[in-house]
Amino acid sequence: MQIENIEPGKIEQRSFEIITQELASAGIELAEETAFIVKRCIHTSADFDYAKTLTFSKGAVSILQDLIRGGACIVTDTNMGLAGINKKRLAEYGGEAFCFMADPEVAKEAKERGITRAAVSMERAAKLDKDVIFAIGNAPTALIRLHEMMGQGSFVPKFIIGVPVGFVNVVYAKELILGSDVPYIINKGRKGGSNIAAAICNAVLYSL
Repeated sequence: MQIENIEPGKIEQRSFEIITQELASAGIELAEETAFIVKRCIHTSADFDYAKTLTFSKGAVSILQDLIRGGACIVTDTNMGLAGINKKRLAEYGGEAFCFMADPEVAKEAKERGITRAAVSMERAAKLDKDVIFAIGNAPTALIRLHEMMGQGSFVPKFIIGVPVGFVNVVYAKELILGSDVPYIINKGRKGGSNIAAAICNAVLYSL
């Protein structure tokens, strides 16, 4: 193994070349429509499992692109996810990114009701006066609350990126969204994270 001498501005390009080569070597063929998202998730995590587990509803990419072009907002369930999204690029289309997890009123209400801040944050997001794309990378209870609101008929998300990571209710929460009628990008299984949620958002933003 030798050190590759690469100009700083070309490191990301070289990383994607390596990812493409290794996918080909493994005999993995990605759908053309979604390959750029899968590759960015692999680039973010160095985990090639995303080539097998990242799942897209019909027409998910074009729906997400149209929402962003139309000025939709992105709501995350962590400040880490919020920090990772290219908000300057999002703003070019009239969109904003939000995370309500650190809001004192959200924390107070969650404590009083005995539920997670993530669940209350989803309720807060549902009151925004713009279309909302949910980018969930940490809290399965966020997905569960969204599903509950959908079942109650009180709110229907425009799009859900559901990639929470962990062990408690993670797989169950993802399966709820997989069985819904809402457009989605879901990573099956336990893997995911706020970095993956942000990577998916950025992949789409960079594709426009």
